[in-house]
Amino acid sequence: MSTLTLFLAIVLAVSAGHKFASPHRLGQAAARLIGIPEAMAIVAAFAAAGLEGTAAVALLLEPTRTGGAMAATALWCGYGALLLKRRGQTLDCGCDLARRAKRIDVFSICRPFFLAGLALFVAAQPTPFLWTVDAPFAALAMLALWFASAELGALPLSARTR
Repeated sequence: MSTLTLFLAIVLAVSAGHKFASPHRLGQAAARLIGIPEAMAIVAAFAAAGLEGTAAVALLLEPTRTGGAMAATALWCGYGALLLKRRGQTLDCGCDLARRAKRIDVFSICRPFFLAGLALFVAAQPTPFLWTVDAPFAALAMLALWFASAELGALPLSARTR
């Protein structure tokens, strides 16, 4: 269980850091995704980053793990719903670490809902968070696979089916 919890916390922390590191780009992405003016979207992106960071820390602390998992679930479901609303459009949704306008397809929409499902699974686990020696390495391996799946998903559909 510690590996999955740590993986989700790392994803949240990277997402929060990404928003703080590229506020202008993520503000533009949030403006297009939400459909609000860019000045308001930058504030919304910072608020989301704050919630992501808080949820990441909460996931790592036993008394707040369930609350952190539920917050992560809400964040990812909200993000998935925004992507669903923009399905078929081509835009930089802020999903990637690099600026990349791409078509919002089923793959892009399913990714945050998949993370939300994992967070719900973590929230439902009654077992305490136990650190093991291999957990950080396994969580980082999962993160590498997560980033690789994003790169594969960014390929045009014709390239994915060859």
